[in-house]
Amino acid sequence: MPAIFESLPGIEVPVSAISGHLAQLWTNYDAAGGPAAAADDATATQLNVVMHLGLKTKPDEAAAQFRVISAFSRRYPSRIVVLCPLHVDVAATEIRAKVFGECHIGKSKSDKRCVEFVMLSYSRSARRFLESAVSVCLSTDLPLYYWAHGFSTSSGLADYRFLLGRSKRVLIDSARAPVDALTFPWPNPSALRDLVYSRLLSVRQGIGQFLAVYPPALLVDGLRVVTVQHSSALEAEGRVLSNWLRRRLAACGANTAAVNFITTSPAAETRAGLVVGFDYGTSARRFQWSGDFAAGHALFEADYGSGPTTLSAATSLMNPENALSEAMFF
Repeated sequence: MPAIFESLPGIEVPVSAISGHLAQLWTNYDAAGGPAAAADDATATQLNVVMHLGLKTKPDEAAAQFRVISAFSRRYPSRIVVLCPLHVDVAATEIRAKVFGECHIGKSKSDKRCVEFVMLSYSRSARRFLESAVSVCLSTDLPLYYWAHGFSTSSGLADYRFLLGRSKRVLIDSARAPVDALTFPWPNPSALRDLVYSRLLSVRQGIGQFLAVYPPALLVDGLRVVTVQHSSALEAEGRVLSNWLRRRLAACGANTAAVNFITTSPAAETRAGLVVGFDYGTSARRFQWSGDFAAGHALFEADYGSGPTTLSAATSLMNPENALSEAMFF
């Protein structure tokens, strides 16, 4: 399997020369080949991001995640360090590096936003030198955000305590993370954010706004079963949505220990990506929300004693780069 380092763009440079090559990325030259007048401050960065690609990451997936972080940087100019572990350990302790830069034009020609990338490839033998190499790459006066993707075990990720401990946010995607990632005793658990939860922002807002018109006591009185059905591709989203509903219903006064929360995949695949249902037993009250993300359409159906209510609305899962910013900053 080709190394994920090879699937990413950039010019290979010695680790000791990273800072100098980053500076040269933005050097302008006049017609005679000499240094031009100083350019504007388009290269000013707002944050550091370390994107750590675990051993489960394949080269095409690494390239896809690189496109996500690149799209994110169009709104938030960043110094981005991409860590690429080797699948096969080698005796050499050398860390390979690439540098890469790109600029994006905003709403006007003067609105130019530039981002700097450093890719680091390391073997298990070179692991003990990684902290020093990463430190060279970071802008020390800016906050650090750590995005870990494609790790096989939480204990393997926990070995990178220097990143987990000093990062303002630690981002994982529980759809791709180890099963215990959300409960593992991380060094700074309050910094942990799940990209699945962020992707569900529109769904959470829609359901919350619809149910907010009813008194909380009416929503939880007699509630017996909360069901979340998910398509096969949205198992993690179904689990995260069910956990969110449990917390919100508890805030409304529900005894969640007496409510059966069920997350299931329907026997036959349907267009609806997610379906939420509240069952009140013998009561005529009911609530159902179904979301078809391919069509961008959601349907609410409810009856809380004043007659049936049906409402159509737009819905979607947040795109990856916006989910990244939502998890980082909110």
